[in-house]
Amino acid sequence: MIEQANAGKFIDPARTADGAPRATVALTHPKTLWFNTGTLCNITCLGCYIESSPSNDRLEYITLDDIAPYLDELAALGWPVDEIGFTGGEPFMNPQIIAMMEAALDRGYRVLVLTNAMKLMMRPRLQQGLKRLVARYGDRLTLRVSLDHWQPEPHDEIRGAGSYAETIRGLHWLRDEGLRITIAGRALWGLSDAEARAGYGAFFARHGLAIDANDPAATVIFPEMDENAEVPEITTACWGILGKHPDSVMCASSRMVVKRKGQPASVLACTLLPYDDQFELGRTLAEADRPVALNHPHCAKFCVLGGASCSI
Repeated sequence: MIEQANAGKFIDPARTADGAPRATVALTHPKTLWFNTGTLCNITCLGCYIESSPSNDRLEYITLDDIAPYLDELAALGWPVDEIGFTGGEPFMNPQIIAMMEAALDRGYRVLVLTNAMKLMMRPRLQQGLKRLVARYGDRLTLRVSLDHWQPEPHDEIRGAGSYAETIRGLHWLRDEGLRITIAGRALWGLSDAEARAGYGAFFARHGLAIDANDPAATVIFPEMDENAEVPEITTACWGILGKHPDSVMCASSRMVVKRKGQPASVLACTLLPYDDQFELGRTLAEADRPVALNHPHCAKFCVLGGASCSI
């Protein structure tokens, strides 16, 4: 529990436990609008930040009718967003995923889909849809495939026996069909960044994947998010101490739309905190254009100290 590991911390949005002013981040350069397609997933992974599983439907399937008003609002607001992201759960479980991707691509956006590239993506209907989209929109469509480790045993330890082999089949299909692929890994095994990138680089060469292991946008190695770990709170003074700027944090450049079970769609500060009400910013994008207090351990460890970003 957060309360046990960080007793007294992350309570007041305005002040840290020692009374210092808490850091906030304004939406200074909106770049990515995320849609959570639903929390249902075909597998259950250890450490999934959103607790996706075959039974978790706390976030319902979002639909084309749900996302269309947000795409319209983007145009009306004139935000400089150039990327629409789809995350889950597993996006390819959502029956309308191809239609939603096409709607965003048709409006001129780049589209990023986070997927495990397993059996669901290999269904003929989905494959035909992906073939049509890549033929029409080319490399404006990117699939970021979760590959927790470049070797099967560590990957299967996280995602279940046989998941590595399924993901490899999916990667090969995407490669052969000419889709643009990036990789999401995890910093779990005590390896240095250089060691991990060398491992992924050798894997890419072995499988004929045109992915740059040394490009952090093409091979993303995410820091772990453990709510039981003790982490420091981020004060306004931390920016100068750390040599960072609020603009580098994900909530300065993105928002996420979710559909909680039995509720209309709403806008959250980011992709990492789908269940915390303090990060719900309203029903519209205009309402969500306000500063976000970094009042959660994920804000500190993942975004500020870990330097992670979910976008391309």
